Amino acid sequence: MDAPAAPAPPPRCGLVAIVGRPNVGKSTLLNALVGQKISITSAKAQTTRHRITGIRTLGHAQFVFVDTPGFQTRHAGALHRHLNRSVVAALADVDVVLFVCEAGRFGAADAQVLALLPPGKPALLVANKLDALRRRDDVLPWLAAMQQRHPFAEYVPMSATRAADVERLLGVVAPYLPEAPWLHDADALTDRSERFLAAELIREKLFRLTGDELPYGCTVLIDRFDEEGGEGGLRRIAATIVVERDAHKGMVLGAGGERLKRIGSEARQELERLLGARVFLELWVKVRAGWADDEAHLRSWGYE
Repeated sequence: MDAPAAPAPPPRCGLVAIVGRPNVGKSTLLNALVGQKISITSAKAQTTRHRITGIRTLGHAQFVFVDTPGFQTRHAGALHRHLNRSVVAALADVDVVLFVCEAGRFGAADAQVLALLPPGKPALLVANKLDALRRRDDVLPWLAAMQQRHPFAEYVPMSATRAADVERLLGVVAPYLPEAPWLHDADALTDRSERFLAAELIREKLFRLTGDELPYGCTVLIDRFDEEGGEGGLRRIAATIVVERDAHKGMVLGAGGERLKRIGSEARQELERLLGARVFLELWVKVRAGWADDEAHLRSWGYE
């Protein structure tokens, strides 16, 4: 007589915050953990401005990752206050924290984020960009020093661009998820809408194609998002790029409007891949002086 089958493990589900100073690779890590791009990336600091939720279900475990803006220490405007509030709120809500640093580096900005970690909540040190170190052994004394800074539950040296490292991190995090029913369907990737993802992808292309020319004070608003023909049909999207000065508008437009055309073309192509549908995209540029320091504007434009 065959032995009875072992009972299935109970489901696990938890919220996992990804926190760190700007430009340590948090959004790249989130995309890798989820297995698809849902958070935009660029070399410009503070690219992430909203809490982005990414979902990954493996076996009996569902990971609900929360990518937060990099904690801002240099500026004190309304937008930056919003970003910092978003980081603090995320830390209060989650079950596990991934504190992301660049392997071998720890500066004043890292220390300010580390000071926000709530006591008694499992925090894992993710030493990212390990591949950038000339000698891997250099990370060992650094890890020893990090042990003195905070009682981390785990230490995970890795590179977010290596699939094997990402899978290893998922395995390390899983036991820290509480036993609980899943919050989302097994095939869900994010709780953000297609409309939100469209605005973010346009903003990513804006940052990538303007480089350091365009100051930080710009955003993207979706004016219209219409679906025709159901799933796989046409998406008609109209969006406005908001900048703070007339000179910034010229930077976005480029000579003869060529830069804006390229931003639109690259955004459209990526949106078609993401949405699995044809996209018709229209872009405009408008000047709204002082928008990034106006609390009312920020709230009306979706900054919680």
